[in-house]
Amino acid sequence: MEADRLRGLHPLLAGLPQDTLHRLEIYAGLLRKWSRAVNLIGNPTKDDLWVRHFADSLQVADAVPNARRWLDLGSGAGFPGLVVAVKLTGELGARVHLIESNRRKCAFLREAARETGAPAIVRCGRIEEILPHFDEPIDAVSARALAPLEKLIGYAERFLARGALGVFSKGKEFAAELTPSLTAGKYLIGTIASKTDPDARLVVIRRRSR
Repeated sequence: MEADRLRGLHPLLAGLPQDTLHRLEIYAGLLRKWSRAVNLIGNPTKDDLWVRHFADSLQVADAVPNARRWLDLGSGAGFPGLVVAVKLTGELGARVHLIESNRRKCAFLREAARETGAPAIVRCGRIEEILPHFDEPIDAVSARALAPLEKLIGYAERFLARGALGVFSKGKEFAAELTPSLTAGKYLIGTIASKTDPDARLVVIRRRSR
């Protein structure tokens, strides 16, 4: 059975309910279809898509299990934001805002959100143009392969000050971004070992109590 095979690809996929798997299968089909014309991702095998992108994004949601209102910066093909939204489908108050500047990727994200039924809102434009006018309550801010940590904190600072957590996916060079000005400043910064890449980390950031 296909669902059992997909669950066997990675522990992060193993516990997903059938409904969530079905939504992710719809998402995967749209990714393969749209990637023929739009530069969304490379040309991964089907299994690589489920582990490298889907499971990798699911662990971002798992890092902040009580968060229901997310802001995803530079969403691209929807990692991690749209996957987080798929996982939260049906949860009371769930809403994931996806910020993406590329209009063709925005069109893809809108169709994927519509087809999967995920509680995602696509905001098409540059982060610097959208955030000054964005005032929704947010529990967590995410980004993957977008910018150095210091810049990400700058984007997220207003939300961190209100109690949101930052959850940023970083590769093997992540330690170089943990400068003294960040680690000794107004933020508490922790790391979680990635469950999909032994060299990667999730960097979790919260504002220190005043």
